[in-house]
Amino acid sequence: MLSRRSVLVAAPTFLALPTRAGEPLPVLASFSILADFAREVGGERVRVDSLVGPGQDAHTFNPAPGEAQRVARARVIVLNGLGFDAWMDRLARAANFRGTRVIASEGIRTLKARHHHHHGHGHDHGHHHGDADPHIWQDPKRAQVMVRRIAAGLSAADAAGRATYEANAARYNERLEALHAWVEAQFRGIPREQRRVVTSHDAFAYYGERYGVTFLAPQGVTTLAEPSAQQVAQLVQQIRRERIRAMFLEDMANPRLIEQVAREAGVRVGGSLFSDALSPPDGPAPTYEAMIRHNTRMLA
Repeated sequence: MLSRRSVLVAAPTFLALPTRAGEPLPVLASFSILADFAREVGGERVRVDSLVGPGQDAHTFNPAPGEAQRVARARVIVLNGLGFDAWMDRLARAANFRGTRVIASEGIRTLKARHHHHHGHGHDHGHHHGDADPHIWQDPKRAQVMVRRIAAGLSAADAAGRATYEANAARYNERLEALHAWVEAQFRGIPREQRRVVTSHDAFAYYGERYGVTFLAPQGVTTLAEPSAQQVAQLVQQIRRERIRAMFLEDMANPRLIEQVAREAGVRVGGSLFSDALSPPDGPAPTYEAMIRHNTRMLA
């Protein structure tokens, strides 16, 4: 037997009601980058929370038993889609979520994921959506489409706020357009054949496509086990063969190994890049814009 509350929640008239005056719309994003977009679009009208917080890895996220309640309390949930945050769908089902579901990647042209055998760290991608690479936010032009999708989703949940959401999204997208132009300018003086970088995590293909940077994920290096001497030698050879100048191996746990490879290959370690999460507020990438600027400065 349905409780009265669930009958009310399921009724579309209930969903269309604006939030009570002065009460922000509760929005739950799957991870920190989408939460940042939702805050920019929602402004004062929303209260945005993120299931996977800054500095946490959405790939390996394992929802705690209480997380379904957080989903149940939200009026809008924002997911990336493309198999990246499939656990959010499972939580929504467990919570019998009846609010507005925004899939930020919908309608965006995707790239094919490059499957490497070093992807042993809990990736949920590729198995759901024809092997699309889910890291679409790494391209600021695609991010603009994600922002418009979020504005449409918030408007569907809170019709009275539509004008606000659309105006905020347009303003934020102007900033993202300026960000895109800034990134292009950083690479203008660097010949294409020198824009080659090794990263540990294959998360930058969209950025690479947009700005003409080739990202190579090392062959045969896993984050789960110490690589053998032979694997290290292969990586060193690859770096020399590809004439790579810099390495960014942000989520490999062993900095000694990175330094050894860099030393033997004659390249420098360029520091860390942010791929799937923002930094905490006091870090170098507390917002999406700061993350793209940080990564670009590191790379260029």
